[in-house]
Amino acid sequence: MLTPAACAELIRSSRSLVALTGAGLSTAAGIPDFRGPQGLYVTRRYDPEKVFEISWFRREPQHFYAFSRDFVATATDVRPTFTHRFLARLEAQGGLLAVVTQNIDLLHQQAGSRSLIELHGSYDAAHCDGCGKRLAQLDYAWWQETMAASPDPPIARCSACGGVLKPEIVFFGELVHGLAEAEELVASCDLLLVLGSTLQVAPASLLPFATEATTVIVNQGEVALPPSPQRHFVEAELDDYFRQVAESLTAR
Repeated sequence: MLTPAACAELIRSSRSLVALTGAGLSTAAGIPDFRGPQGLYVTRRYDPEKVFEISWFRREPQHFYAFSRDFVATATDVRPTFTHRFLARLEAQGGLLAVVTQNIDLLHQQAGSRSLIELHGSYDAAHCDGCGKRLAQLDYAWWQETMAASPDPPIARCSACGGVLKPEIVFFGELVHGLAEAEELVASCDLLLVLGSTLQVAPASLLPFATEATTVIVNQGEVALPPSPQRHFVEAELDDYFRQVAESLTAR
């Protein structure tokens, strides 16, 4: 296993570092993994097709908003982990080009990351399916207030026309955001960190194949990526591992 000190040396030597983050970073903060043992796809508390299929949203948005009411209530009280803050600090110090994330929970922004590609979007912005009005820099308090203003079911509606607001989250049947930019960044980097992702969901799962650079994969559980000489697989809890990495970086 790649030791934290060795990982720190790779980061220190890098000139074009990129991070790809997945659900493991969110679950470490306290947000349930959709595909985990208590996740959306296992418990069936919500029907995943009705929640995240764009065709269902167009017809019956109340399914997505029933999920969103609970998701936003959970995420409101969640704070970024050490690893979120570590990545933001690396960026601020000039050691990280960008974070490419599969997560929709706004935790990277809250931690201070600015160079961010949200492949699956987030609750940060929305647009009206009626008049096309776009709203940006939204937070969870805004979503809670807007959903609460709607009679049951709690659908967020446009203040201008009353149309249904769709957060700029990527639904099944829609193209992911920023894929070309993400591919370019990964292809040109000299170090790729893959953090908290099993790499089972395309197209994010294909990004590590776009580079021949040294790749460090830190995750708890199996990762759908074949071994190769430039790939280092670390089975570890993210915050524990990167606290040690951070200590090694500051030791010199």
